[in-house]
Amino acid sequence: MKKLILIRHAKSSWNAPLKDFDRPLTSGGIADAHLVSSAVVNYLPKNFLLWSSAAKRASETAMIFAQNISFPVESIVFKDELYTFDDYKLEQIISNCSDKIDNLVVFGHNEAITNFVNKFGNIFIDNVTTSGFVSITFETNSWNDLKNGTTSKVLFPRDLR
Repeated sequence: MKKLILIRHAKSSWNAPLKDFDRPLTSGGIADAHLVSSAVVNYLPKNFLLWSSAAKRASETAMIFAQNISFPVESIVFKDELYTFDDYKLEQIISNCSDKIDNLVVFGHNEAITNFVNKFGNIFIDNVTTSGFVSITFETNSWNDLKNGTTSKVLFPRDLR
């Protein structure tokens, strides 16, 4: 069995003249990342690998979550290729995860995340919001054989306010 947790980066700022890749979190985004990360501890598997897009807003979100769930920040794997908005590319990246890993947490971007959870999960989600947390379980022993997963937890900041 494989468990995949997808987390969309927190709300980011459009105010500075930066490249999209370099946009930081807003203060509200930081607050939402703390809110959700503090609430998901009981929904995380005991052991997992944590991957994050290398984009500033995703990496900052991953670091906030790591601190709040007592995951060593230095163990986060930052991947440039996770800076994608394409669910097919996201699927390819996840399918390359070692089958020795049963639980994977990925911080990334929309539309890739929303489209991925709707393709593989069993609950339709109109939009995975910023700081949104979606956990999907797959009855398979290989990341390369994902299909028909069961969406076991969906948590958005609005659920916690």
